[in-house]
Amino acid sequence: MTKTPTGTVADLVSQACEKVPRHLALVDVSDARSLTWQQVQSQVDRCAAAFVDAGVAPGDRVALRLPNTADAVVALFGVLRAGGVVVPVGLDAAPREIERVLEHSGAKFTVGELGSATVLTVPDPDAPETAPPAVTRGGEDLAVLAYTSGTGGTPRGVMLSHRALLANVEQCAALRPAPVTANDRVLLTVPLSHAYGLSGLWQVAAAGATAVLLDKFGVDRALDACAEHRITTVIGVPAMYQAFAAAGADRLGTALATVRLCTSGAAPLDAATLALFRQETGLTIFEGYGLTETGPVLTSTLVGGSAKPGSVGRAIPGVELRLVDSDGRPVAALTDPDEFTADLTDEATDTGLVAARGDNLFSGYWPDCDHGPDADGWFRTGDVGYFDEEGDLHLVDRANDLIIVNGFNVYPHEVEAVVGELAEVAEAAAVGVPDERTGEAVKVVVVLKEGAELTEDALRAHCAERLARFKIPATVEFVEALPHSVMGKLRRASLRGTVRP
Repeated sequence: MTKTPTGTVADLVSQACEKVPRHLALVDVSDARSLTWQQVQSQVDRCAAAFVDAGVAPGDRVALRLPNTADAVVALFGVLRAGGVVVPVGLDAAPREIERVLEHSGAKFTVGELGSATVLTVPDPDAPETAPPAVTRGGEDLAVLAYTSGTGGTPRGVMLSHRALLANVEQCAALRPAPVTANDRVLLTVPLSHAYGLSGLWQVAAAGATAVLLDKFGVDRALDACAEHRITTVIGVPAMYQAFAAAGADRLGTALATVRLCTSGAAPLDAATLALFRQETGLTIFEGYGLTETGPVLTSTLVGGSAKPGSVGRAIPGVELRLVDSDGRPVAALTDPDEFTADLTDEATDTGLVAARGDNLFSGYWPDCDHGPDADGWFRTGDVGYFDEEGDLHLVDRANDLIIVNGFNVYPHEVEAVVGELAEVAEAAAVGVPDERTGEAVKVVVVLKEGAELTEDALRAHCAERLARFKIPATVEFVEALPHSVMGKLRRASLRGTVRP
């Protein structure tokens, strides 16, 4: 049984400095600036001291809105070393979203382009060295207050303790091969305002590795950075790999020549992207799954050792998974694939809500710790899934995206997959809309490929050959583009309004 972490996330920098002080820690591509771990340690100390002098007290929330730069990393660890709580805010956040986060979190201080509360600045790198403030925090104390993307409704503040974040770092490090090792040079272009981007940063610091920070993703910029800095590990999202795969084998062969490992998360990785990327590079992409509430990583295909299209893998070390019904009763559990006994032929028990248990779980939602893990430590994620015969988890849909037609369940992903078989379709999203006769009906919103034509009747006819009658879209809407979060996650909530009668 692993020991529950009691330190602080800022200790990761101190430990890296102690182990490998002269090892390259950060490469800031945007301003061609590089720092060793010893330099990061010194700058974090100066930053923490400056923040405390500015009035930051233990437990104060500090909102950060910064691109992926060295200053952002120093500010993140500086807030934590000062005893503050990091409130990440995305660069793409709308003014109303920013206002709500600042108000709801009670942030007294801000760093970056936020325009309210007391603005803190990162000290000049050449400023005199300063001793770190004598602040004692860690363990169950709040480290990060991260607001969910709100794809299913109003964003909520997720309370992540130092314990939860450090536990997830240890759990990821126990994977074989490890996602990040001391010799790795890691491309970090996933925003540090997102739990997935932060997880990559924590892992780099824990390993004493090198983070190559890219403030904004662009195919050419990213591939140039990979080649110039001899990247060995890519932490990405599906949209990144789709863009990479389109660059062609020759370009990729040069840029990714030193890459040993590619991981993907934050949104589903489609089989076509996985296959094309493998074809063009000879590299596979290992997919993971998690939530902000879980620190964030729960599963990875690294556990089984091979990428499996449609699967997000098995629970990482130190995490337990099970499927439960709407009342929380277990449907299927999996902590060890050898112990897996669920009857996958029984349609009533092969899917359920994914529940997780581990030291990496959050403390509840801000400010009252509501709706966190139950008395036995289990947290229901809100995702619906099933385990295959090898014990790998497959996600079906979000529970709140489920469409119920005459009492029958319709999973949007199933409808979307069938519509996506049509050659004319670039992307599709299925949602439920109110229906007086059936309670809900299926609506599908479709983006066509450039120059393609498709009628509603042709789409429904295609679906009728492949789906049960109650799953066939009652409403079809053609649009130019679908709404996505910055991480590529489909925002279904805004699609439920019926445009046509």
